[in-house]
Amino acid sequence: MKGLIDSHAHILDESFENTNEIIEAAKQDGVDKIMIICSEFDQVEKAVKLKKSSEMFDIAVGIYPGDVKDIDESKLDELEDLLRIDEVNCLGEIGLDYYWQKDNKEEQIDYFIKQIYLANKYNIPISVHSRDAAFDTLETLKNYPVNKKGIIHCYSQSLEMAKEYIKLGFYLGIGGVVTFKNSKVLKEVVKEIDLKYLIMETDCPYLTPTPFRGKRNEPKYVKYVYEYVAQLKEASVEEVIEACKNNYKKLINQD
Repeated sequence: MKGLIDSHAHILDESFENTNEIIEAAKQDGVDKIMIICSEFDQVEKAVKLKKSSEMFDIAVGIYPGDVKDIDESKLDELEDLLRIDEVNCLGEIGLDYYWQKDNKEEQIDYFIKQIYLANKYNIPISVHSRDAAFDTLETLKNYPVNKKGIIHCYSQSLEMAKEYIKLGFYLGIGGVVTFKNSKVLKEVVKEIDLKYLIMETDCPYLTPTPFRGKRNEPKYVKYVYEYVAQLKEASVEEVIEACKNNYKKLINQD
């Protein structure tokens, strides 16, 4: 299997003792492209070094909704400085999380909107986190359009909601959750939504797909997502790989 893309990977997470080993294992299993999600601003420097060393990498950085409660607006200035770096070509993951943080919804929305403005200023797509916040996420994206669109990361909502995001021009990020036995709604979404709107991801080190659920996730496991999606779509793995390549290219390499 070759040509795999992992569109959402936290490979600089502290749980990975040796990033180079993780990267080499991914290459051996056919991964050609990884979007490095920088959860912390200090990860960007290392991500840039990786991208300069290989075309295998893209870089996203943003203010995660769970961190909003602990920052002030100077963090937005820091983020803008990072977005000026040529190698950074996505803003994320950003969005709303009402599962862990229920008492600062307005503040989360405010930072979400301000980061959308930054994405538009620097003409880059966004990677959107949405947990227990489906309505507010969709309404925010409707009311504050993103020029270069983006990915609804770790999509887990309804088929109807998926269609609404697609109308806005967003792709759905499909990860290991689709392989879980209890993910009936997501399986239905994948079956019904055309491949031209889907992009595969791991969200490593989290959400490891079956048959490795419970272990630390890595980009090399993204192949199991491709294989499972192919089964659901009654398509070949090669068809899924080609579709994901085309979608990712349209998203990241837009004119």
